[in-house]
Amino acid sequence: MDATDRAILNEIQSHFPIESRPYATIGERLQLTETEVLDRIRRLQDRGIIRRLGANFDSRRLGYMTTLCGAKVPPEKLEEFVEVVNSYQGVTHNYLRRHAFNVWFTFIAGSEEAIERQLQEITEKTGVKVYNFPAIRLFKIRAEFKV
Repeated sequence: MDATDRAILNEIQSHFPIESRPYATIGERLQLTETEVLDRIRRLQDRGIIRRLGANFDSRRLGYMTTLCGAKVPPEKLEEFVEVVNSYQGVTHNYLRRHAFNVWFTFIAGSEEAIERQLQEITEKTGVKVYNFPAIRLFKIRAEFKV
């Protein structure tokens, strides 16, 4: 990566323009053409430096509820459990940990009732109890990494 790649990464992290030609705007900011920005981003994606480009939304402001879930999954059920969990549209993250609660995931839905119902479905389908740990107090940390 050169200084231009780093500048592009810094721009797209938290200053991504919401407009019809965002890469042209980024190019203007960095004195590059739209094509140069797009080519560099594609190259960074091909190299695995950029894994994904996407927005982060405040789910509560959009009327959704989110929760953290944990489960104690026996090794022989792990693959099946993760497959079932990941089949739900409301699952946003899924993590394996070295702990008695070895699978953690976040779940989003339109109501607490919908979350409870779907977590119960997962329990019934897999035979593994899913524990719901809703946030009592929400902390949002803005992660930005200067490159």
